[in-house]
Amino acid sequence: MKSTVEHLSPTRVKLAVEVPFDELKPNFDRAYKKIAQQVRIPGFRPGKAPARILDQRLGRGVVLEEVVNEAVPAKYGEAVEEAEVQPLGQPDIEVTEIGDGDKLAFTAEVDIRPEITVPDYSSISVSVDAAEVTDDDVDEQLTGLQARFGTLTGVERPAKSGDFVVIDLSATVDGEPVEEAQTTGMSHEVGSGQLIEGLDEALEGMSSGDTKQFTTTLVAGEHAGKESEVTVTVSQVKERQLPEADDEFAQLASEFDTLDELKDDLRTRFARVKKMEQGSQARDRVLDALLEQADVPLPESVVQSEVDVRAHEAVHEFDHDEARLNSYVESQGQTREEFDTELRTNAEQAVKTQLLLDKIADEANVQVEQNELMERIMMQAQRFGVSPEEYIQQAQQANQLGAVFADVRRGKALATVVQAATITGPDGDPVDLSELFGTGAAGDEEAPEAEGADAAAGPTDDASQVADADSDASDPASPSSQVEADADADTEVVGAPDSTTRA
Repeated sequence: MKSTVEHLSPTRVKLAVEVPFDELKPNFDRAYKKIAQQVRIPGFRPGKAPARILDQRLGRGVVLEEVVNEAVPAKYGEAVEEAEVQPLGQPDIEVTEIGDGDKLAFTAEVDIRPEITVPDYSSISVSVDAAEVTDDDVDEQLTGLQARFGTLTGVERPAKSGDFVVIDLSATVDGEPVEEAQTTGMSHEVGSGQLIEGLDEALEGMSSGDTKQFTTTLVAGEHAGKESEVTVTVSQVKERQLPEADDEFAQLASEFDTLDELKDDLRTRFARVKKMEQGSQARDRVLDALLEQADVPLPESVVQSEVDVRAHEAVHEFDHDEARLNSYVESQGQTREEFDTELRTNAEQAVKTQLLLDKIADEANVQVEQNELMERIMMQAQRFGVSPEEYIQQAQQANQLGAVFADVRRGKALATVVQAATITGPDGDPVDLSELFGTGAAGDEEAPEAEGADAAAGPTDDASQVADADSDASDPASPSSQVEADADADTEVVGAPDSTTRA
């Protein structure tokens, strides 16, 4: 076999392959055997008709087609290996010559992993917010704990923020009732922002028996993106009364005997949360600095696949109704063109992140251990509310286990960058994040996993949960795992939700 490679761009090549027919003899043997088993020819048992009889009865073209279909993918793989390129996605193959008894020739165009020069990430320096816990922070945590043990008491006064109200809701669009927006006897905390926009503002100042109307834009359901007239009626106003913060409450709400011990524990726990937030901020800012310094040519087919996935997810939220999506986009102050431009920009940033972190992982020889993969699977299963076994089954069906592996590997690569970067606080003093990102090499089992490009990692469950809580599927640093970690893997495109892993 002879093959040549032509670099059409930094991210795309064209392979030209010629295969002499004498190299295809095993393919012909298998083709004749397969065809003989599929046809019945008088005078011959199934599978026993000789090649010349098959040629006479079926025509040489049938055999050649079978040979080409089997040989081209295999010879393409050999040509890729010989050219030492790393393909992304499926190739565009064109058979240019079938000279019976002479040669088979074809061309294959395919996107490849570009050559990337990784910036010197040891020179990266970023500043993060302080992680100190104040007395006000502790008091806020204590108040939240008190609220969990509070009681609701009916009051005869107008509602204010923090009160609970029992309400009836109805809505119309263009005068027609919106069935999914009708409810009665619903309990709602004023000021929580948990229901439709404008509701909390309407409720403040309303008393039991009052009715008010307001206009809002629906964000879900059949009428998403449309203006709706909402009617709210208050039947009860309740005030939440908190238990006294004393030693008796500490014994009720915790394993501690005194309020001081409880507050010390709240301070310790919240300090861990603040440290996770600091780690997430460091990770994001280091990644931004890394991407700004790196020149990464983008394979168009991979970018387009990422765009298609994100576009599919966007319209999927509106039951694949483009008109409803357009209405919602306009209600958010954007044109559809601006929305599509932003979507492509985020897709390009995601692909750039994936390719760069894969390159860093290769250079640092990042390894993923079985326990690290299972930890990610368990975390994702918890996020989707399914068992790990069910998550694995869904991921296998969606061909996404490779994407899970790739996310873990990229996360460890990003941890390597954070370890090497200089992280300082607001005062300019160094910030120690070793408990989150480790201090050893990326392949060292002492260095904990980072949450892909989406969240800081930590050696404890708390760290993973806090870091993962701020991930955003629309964030350009939250890739859809379109690029697998394996250099020979194809681009994956599936239309199920979640930025890191779709199952």
